[in-house]
Amino acid sequence: MVFETNVFGVIRVTDAMLPLLRRSAAGRVVNVSSGTGSMGWMTDPGHYFQERPASVAYPPSKSALNALTIQYAKELRRHGILVNAAAPGPCDTDFARDMGLRLPRTAAQGAAVAVRLATLGPDGPTGGFFDDDGPVPW
Repeated sequence: MVFETNVFGVIRVTDAMLPLLRRSAAGRVVNVSSGTGSMGWMTDPGHYFQERPASVAYPPSKSALNALTIQYAKELRRHGILVNAAAPGPCDTDFARDMGLRLPRTAAQGAAVAVRLATLGPDGPTGGFFDDDGPVPW
């Protein structure tokens, strides 16, 4: 179910929106990823993700979403459409609370990076992965 939502669902929605995006003067696609999908952070022994329990579905689904982001960016660049992935950080949402987590950021705080990427100018980056602090390692 996780891959269905985080990967295949994104493909279906993005593909459905492509005709509108291609007609837009400033087409933008922002995929909501997660730092848990960063292979760099997953393999960094000093990163706080090392303290989290292993998950065989969610992090790999976000890694796949990141790869998908790169592929859409390559495909859509010629149409002037920028495609990036946003890592909103650990947000206190119903999803997190259902897992027994209490996280420090509000959903509105987490959305800031997605809003920034959605409103990039024409010379903005494409095919990147970003959080509030800038680029996130793939």
